[in-house]
Amino acid sequence: MPVTAPSNHPEPTTTATPAETSPRRQPLQLALILVAAFMVVLDFSIVNVALPSIERELHMPADAVQWIVTGYAISFGGLLILGGRAADLLGRRRMFVIGLVAFAIASLAGGLAQDPMLLIAARVVQGAGAAIVAPAALSLITTGFPEGAERTRAIGLYGAVSSVGFVSGQVLGGVLVEFTSWRAVFLVNVPVGLIAAALTPAVLGRRDPAAAARKRIRLDVRGALLITGAVTLVVFAVSQGVVLGWTSPLVIAAIVAAAAATAVFMRAETRHPEPLIRPSLLHRKGLRDGTTLAFLLGLWNGGELLVLSLYLQQVLHESPLLTGLIIAPQGVVGFAAGVIGPRLAGKIGVRRLLVLTAACAAVGFGVLTQLPAAGYSPVLFVVTLIGFGTAGTALGSTVLASRGMADADQGLVGGMINTSRQIGAAVGAALLSAVAVSVSGGIGVSGDRAAMFAAALAALAATAVAWRAARPVPARAAS
Repeated sequence: MPVTAPSNHPEPTTTATPAETSPRRQPLQLALILVAAFMVVLDFSIVNVALPSIERELHMPADAVQWIVTGYAISFGGLLILGGRAADLLGRRRMFVIGLVAFAIASLAGGLAQDPMLLIAARVVQGAGAAIVAPAALSLITTGFPEGAERTRAIGLYGAVSSVGFVSGQVLGGVLVEFTSWRAVFLVNVPVGLIAAALTPAVLGRRDPAAAARKRIRLDVRGALLITGAVTLVVFAVSQGVVLGWTSPLVIAAIVAAAAATAVFMRAETRHPEPLIRPSLLHRKGLRDGTTLAFLLGLWNGGELLVLSLYLQQVLHESPLLTGLIIAPQGVVGFAAGVIGPRLAGKIGVRRLLVLTAACAAVGFGVLTQLPAAGYSPVLFVVTLIGFGTAGTALGSTVLASRGMADADQGLVGGMINTSRQIGAAVGAALLSAVAVSVSGGIGVSGDRAAMFAAALAALAATAVAWRAARPVPARAAS
């Protein structure tokens, strides 16, 4: 397969800008990237609390409201790999700014929307903006910090902010909806996104030498369309499987079309001189293990937060605000794990850290299989174990996937990690909810306990993957 040298070899000395190599500027750069990452992750869960209010005010049918969530998930998951490769080829700073501006403008449109269709369209554009920001932000970290302890520390903070942002959405969403309006959950993004975009040239630098060096490289448009279509169809099928039924002709057609698009994509990539994803990358053990762990992490994380939120409100009859506060310790411990995780990884190794954290998540879910049928119980405090496991697994999977990869491929790696986690979250939200409903008919605690057992199995699978990754491998197969 013919390839071009500029896109396949690391260029640590020629692609870095002075801003990237100055230790004095790195904390400010990292802070800006983390603020953007926090905003994008926050939007996954902050809207969930506002759905009942949106349904009432805009007079939306119950089956249309879920598209406020689904529309975002489909565009975000479907465009992540394309967004990551675009960051590699067109410039990480440039795509970072474009994504932030698109996200902010879509948030403004959503906050001002008077029509359900406009709101759903705004959410789709929000997802597209997030799909540009997320891999660009992660690749700015993996290319701006040298591989080793410094990069691991930065990735740990990225994971910590993502962990606390995901859980904080439910708390902040409850506060905004209760004391202001559902529109505030959208409008809060506007100043943050625009200010971050305006500061980017000064903080991260105006020039993007990596992009300038690859101006003549053609983006693999066919591959981009095929993989975007495949991932979009997968997310659509999973998110609609519970709504329409898994035997629905539309769901089955989406799955078949996704499989066909994937097969055509893999064949096309072997023939393109500058493929979106070089097939040789898929043979890298670190990337395979990292994306697998990200998928399993998304599965238990996306499913657990949804089921636990419904359990607290429907079984224990807690308010949305109190529900968020009960789940909040998971985010707090997740943030702490992201901060101390790099130190722990330095002592015991990233792979052993992955075994430890995935096992902690499995133990936490095992305890939650004993959820009480009434009243708050100390059993719920084990969400802290899940928070530790989630943040540690996020850190380790990203380090594994990005380690040893050329700078020219780091945006793609970020896109693949985020895509794996997003697909996992879609599967988890559908699977764990389906388990809960099938066991208890949607009423009672037995189904929620069964859903926690399913999440424990996902965490055990992640522990097994991490255990295998921790075993010594021949030098030629090492990542």
